[in-house]
Amino acid sequence: MTGDDRRTTLSAGFVFTRAAAGTAGVLAVLLAAYGLYLVRGIVVLVLIGLFVAVSLDPAVRWLTARGLRRSWAITILVVTGLILLAAFVWSLVPPITRQGGALIADLPHYLQRLSDQSRPVRELTDRYHLTARLTELVSALPGKLTGGAFGYLQRFLGALASTVTVVVLSVYFMADLTRLRRGLVRVTPAAHRPRVAHTVDVITDKVGAYMIGNLIISLIAGVATLVCLELLRIPYAAPLAVTVAVTDLIPMIGATLGAAICVIVVICTSGIWPQAVIVVLFFVAYQQLENYFIAPRVLRDSVNLSAVTVFLVALTGGTILGLVGAVMAIPLAATAKVLLSEAWPAAEPASPGALES
Repeated sequence: MTGDDRRTTLSAGFVFTRAAAGTAGVLAVLLAAYGLYLVRGIVVLVLIGLFVAVSLDPAVRWLTARGLRRSWAITILVVTGLILLAAFVWSLVPPITRQGGALIADLPHYLQRLSDQSRPVRELTDRYHLTARLTELVSALPGKLTGGAFGYLQRFLGALASTVTVVVLSVYFMADLTRLRRGLVRVTPAAHRPRVAHTVDVITDKVGAYMIGNLIISLIAGVATLVCLELLRIPYAAPLAVTVAVTDLIPMIGATLGAAICVIVVICTSGIWPQAVIVVLFFVAYQQLENYFIAPRVLRDSVNLSAVTVFLVALTGGTILGLVGAVMAIPLAATAKVLLSEAWPAAEPASPGALES
């Protein structure tokens, strides 16, 4: 065999070996991606549990800074959260269920009374037969609920199982968060460890400050709405206040959505003047107070993003993971902004002397 033939054989073998290795690598990536797709539900729960643990870490560190062991601090937070949840369910769920059912049942009556009092509303309801359609819908609702009871029970048990899983994962992550942070730093090259440690600290601080602050703001919104509606003697004040508190967690549009729901219900149950007008004025004033006084002091510098960026980031996160993704995306985007600004600081303007030289 000549030298040219030997080189040709070696080249063919080399190409075949590289092609086989490349094909095996592509197959391994595809199999890994398919495996992640199969367990995507579990992966999402793990990510949510990790996010909750990071969000509560500032509270854990606040307790440990006052002499408590980390295990005791986590226990106090978990027990306090369970007590608050039980108190919330015990105090609000029965009236919410009772008043919510009454609201649905009385909607046709309220709409009919409103149409009798207002000519434009009467023309609108007569044109589209809203009262008859709403009455038919309310009448058919118990049958639909009874017929789909098994499906509702199945979805409820699934949601309950997911919630319990997230709580358990959050507790485990909170207990091992310090160890996880150290392990993440150790697996990186020594030259990059300070940078990785700083990145982990920034993520923890941003996520924790934003989530705790967002919960506080939502609680303030719900309590303020409850006080306003109770003073005006608006029916169904408790479910409406809870609706405002929950929707206030949604970035950008949540507060407006909760206010719109309240105003519609007030118009149907109590009329436009004066209750609905006062409620509209309350929400306009409260939104200004929340945007320019409460939120800046509660969130401080946890989220330093423009309104357009917040909207796009929340929209992207909501498309991927729904409401949870919209909430998670904002502090992560704020973290990315901090890290990128530190990696590529803005160029300092040159001095006049430098320009002349």
